[in-house]
Amino acid sequence: MRWAALIAGLTMLAVSGCSGAGGGGASVAQGGPDAPGASAASPPGGAAGLNQPAGQAFYVSDQTNAAQQVTALRGQGRSAEADTLLRIAAQPSSQWLGEQGAREIADQVSRRATEAGRTAVFVAYDIPHRDCGQYSAGGAPDAASYRSWITGIAQALGDRKAWVVLEPDAVAHTLDTCGIKGDLAAERYGLLAFAVQELKKHPNVRVYLDAGNPGWAQDPEEMAAALRKSGIATADGFAVNVANFYPTDRNVDYGNRLSAALGGKHFVIDTSRSGNGSAGAESWCNPPGRALGEAPTDATGRPGVDAYLWIKNPGESDGECGRGEPRAGQFWLPYALGLAQAAR
Repeated sequence: MRWAALIAGLTMLAVSGCSGAGGGGASVAQGGPDAPGASAASPPGGAAGLNQPAGQAFYVSDQTNAAQQVTALRGQGRSAEADTLLRIAAQPSSQWLGEQGAREIADQVSRRATEAGRTAVFVAYDIPHRDCGQYSAGGAPDAASYRSWITGIAQALGDRKAWVVLEPDAVAHTLDTCGIKGDLAAERYGLLAFAVQELKKHPNVRVYLDAGNPGWAQDPEEMAAALRKSGIATADGFAVNVANFYPTDRNVDYGNRLSAALGGKHFVIDTSRSGNGSAGAESWCNPPGRALGEAPTDATGRPGVDAYLWIKNPGESDGECGRGEPRAGQFWLPYALGLAQAAR
């Protein structure tokens, strides 16, 4: 990736009228993804604009936490740090949708993406009993509330092009020691299937159910069975490595095995922080020494891999892991700069 050329080609525009949400990733507690921070629930409101890179299918929002940090750094005269952070801000990343303002945010971001001739990527993250009550605890209070929430998002997207990664950790947590078992698991599978159905009422919306990562969900047959209960037959495919760090080749191997168990379903890979690979299965919470991975693209050159996506927004914390980090989903500038500086 020619970062110097990318930075040189960027044009910072005037302050725009919409601010966004750079919502969290997904890997929060239990080795999964990590949750949206307060910004993910905030409707748009102000940051400097960024160009849409030539040949890029996905929308580059000028309202992410990284983009707003670039503006702040410029205002402080910290140009070198701002240039480094552009390695994150100038790439398409995902808009996380949580408890608050999800319908309005989905409407505003998808509209802006459509006006730019690009496709917005969203992460729906509001399943009841989310993250087993850990770093990203929360979610809808009950099944009826969740159905209403997801229906609102689907209606907001309407006929616009959008990709939705559905509920990081939700399926994998039914297969681990989380406690989402029995009737709770059955309810969760039903809610996920309902979400897929609602979103797929809109032909331009693509839906990918989260399917864990190679170091967490090791048995493709077991995961495939859970995904079938969750509506994978109607979905466009599944997502792997959300908010984790595994290298692309390992994700492709895991995804291909899972795809085979699902009759050839396609998948997407979160490459946002996979540049240096994983530091180990237990090192999922803001591990040091990681790097940005492959840039988002729908031209992966790999059969069955629909896209590399930055599902986890690089630089947003995985949670308060005991080293002074901010809570899950909040932007952490030193970590963001480290990811960007280590990128190849």
